[in-house]
This record gives sequence, structure tokens and C-alpha cells, in this order.
Amino acid sequence: MIINDKLFYNSYEIIGGEKIMAPSASAYHNSIMGDLYTDIKLYLRRNNCGFVFSDSIDVHLPDGSMFKPDLIVVKSENADIIDWDGTIHGVPDMVVEVLSRSTKKKDLTIKKDTYEKNGVKEYWIVDPYIKIVDVYLLRDGKYFLDGEYINYTDEEFEDLNDEQKAEAKFEITLATFPDLTINIKEIFAWGFGNVFKK
Repeated sequence: MIINDKLFYNSYEIIGGEKIMAPSASAYHNSIMGDLYTDIKLYLRRNNCGFVFSDSIDVHLPDGSMFKPDLIVVKSENADIIDWDGTIHGVPDMVVEVLSRSTKKKDLTIKKDTYEKNGVKEYWIVDPYIKIVDVYLLRDGKYFLDGEYINYTDEEFEDLNDEQKAEAKFEITLATFPDLTINIKEIFAWGFGNVFKK
């Protein structure tokens, strides 16, 4: 696309050798990623142990796929995959995708499978509609669900039986940085209850 004699590239990802348009993020999507980015960024800055990026960065994976993950974490020892004038070429330590109506199927299937195949060790799927975070960790080349974290309202939590209450998890510890823990309510801090009531 050319505007005022300047060339602008539409946002896209490469999956299976095919270019697929990447839609712009919505306000609730940006709010979630902003809060999560801030928590991780502050930790990394305090400990000088890595880097976090938002979805404006292209990630070129070894199999030829090119994604724009919603959030990317690279540990300091793997910083050589970062081209500071351009993109990331290699495998991030952690990737987060926030589901939207237009990307949900892709994030849950082909993207998950591609991250797994390329060796991304930690993959979070954040669902803002039902306020759940699923954390997948890589073990022997395959993802397993390490935990499902639900942002219950007080009323929803009181409606659970004793066994469900005992199993409820509210603190997510990053496998990438085991001394960093994020409360599920911080991820969904912006007024999602009102946005998704209907």
C-alpha cells in the first residue's frame, strides 16, 4: 500500500509458507497485554535477566513460520536471536497469545502446534471472554497443560463446591522465571466483567 509516496506493509504472519493477514488488536486485548507486559518488564528490569516485547515484533521461527505473538519473552542468555534493528530470528523462551474472535482457532491449533514444533518452552493462551489463562509447558518436545487459571468473581467462587475451591489457582508462576508470580486478577484488571456481560 502506498500513501504519500511511502510504502506501508500490511500486518501479516507466515504460516505454512502462506501470508495471512494479522488483524489489529482491540482495546480489551491491548489492556490485557499492557498489564502483563508491565509486570514482566518490571521484573526483568530489576533482575537484568531478559527482554519482553509486544506484538509489533516479527518472530521468524526455524521452520520458516513468521508470527507476531502478542507477547514475547527472551532470556538474556538467548539474546543473540534479537536483531535490535529489526526482528527476532529464533525461538523465544515464552510466548503469549490473547484470543480474539478472529484469531481464536488459529491460536489454539496451528499456532500452538507451530510453537511446540519449534521448541517454545512456555506458551500462554489468554481468553478474555471467559477470563481464563491456560499455561502450556514443553516436555520431551510436546506441550502439556501445566495449569488453568480462572479469574472468578467473588460470587462465582462462592458458588464452587469445596473441592473446586481447593483446586482453584490464582497465582501464575512463570516457568521461564520461577521466582516471578503474577496474580490472575492483575491480568484481567480492566473492566472485563462489564464488557462481556451480555
